Amino acid sequence: MMDRESMPIWVLAETQTGKTLDVSLELIGKARELADGLGVPVGALLFGENIAERSQQMISAGADRIYLGDDPQFDPYHAEVWSETIYGLVQTHQPQILLIGSTYMGRELAPILAARLQTGLTAHCIDFTLDEDGILEQHIPAYDGLMTITCPQKRPQMATVARGVFQKPVIDAQRKGEIINVDVPKGIEIRVKTLEIVRQEHAGIPLETASVVVAGGAGAGSTEGWDEIVELGSVLNAAVGSTRPAVDEGWTTLDTMIGQSGKMVSPELYIGIGLSGEQQHMVGIIGAKVMVAINNDPKSPVFEQVDLGVVEDCRTFVPILIEKIKYSKKR
Repeated sequence: MMDRESMPIWVLAETQTGKTLDVSLELIGKARELADGLGVPVGALLFGENIAERSQQMISAGADRIYLGDDPQFDPYHAEVWSETIYGLVQTHQPQILLIGSTYMGRELAPILAARLQTGLTAHCIDFTLDEDGILEQHIPAYDGLMTITCPQKRPQMATVARGVFQKPVIDAQRKGEIINVDVPKGIEIRVKTLEIVRQEHAGIPLETASVVVAGGAGAGSTEGWDEIVELGSVLNAAVGSTRPAVDEGWTTLDTMIGQSGKMVSPELYIGIGLSGEQQHMVGIIGAKVMVAINNDPKSPVFEQVDLGVVEDCRTFVPILIEKIKYSKKR
């Protein structure tokens, strides 16, 4: 086993259509912070086809070494190819931490790797710190606040993080780094073949980039009540998000869910309608500048977490609010 001080921190970088995902840059920035505390280098795993030019971007974001797999076999993503390649690299270089974005790919690949490496994996982390022994403290939302998970014995310590949890790092175009070329291991059995990729175009404003977010919960009460929340979003030119109960009721789709198991948002204005303020949802809006809640229960926990509160039945208040906004726009 290598000495801990020489064991790097790694980030699995991800690109789509030739562009680096924001979550990968955010993780490189956080890895840099952790690595500086431990006195170790940061490595980024970059796989795909015709992506070598992305290497300097990741070095500028804080990576010291890029493990570059620029090969058609890496694109499109295949779990067998990626996991076998990363497994071999981990066995050789022995990183002490491996951070992965909570993307569609990352949520599949991370548990495969953790099982293969026989190590722990913490999903949906919202922060990382180091304890006095340099062990990674992985913080996740819990019903009564935050829970801290550690993996004191197995390596690498693995975790997934959603986009928007960490800030993008300051880019330093003058930074220098090392690029290490990576080959696809021979003899990999590929049991699934990608025949076609169809990219879905989402209607409306994307939650992750919206400056105004309107989110609804169980208090909407019905499909009609949910439609009013959607209309409020429309008149405010806002993205519409949800809590798990709204999805479970069938009023909206899973891709609108905000929180621990959904998306992270950082709007200038967040309006929560008919939701109670459960931690699993509220951790998804930790970056919001101004937060407003509408709930008919004056003792609702949501009012302890927002800047402004309206104690009223949302099914009564929202239609009135819509009309007031429409009227103000006509003046």
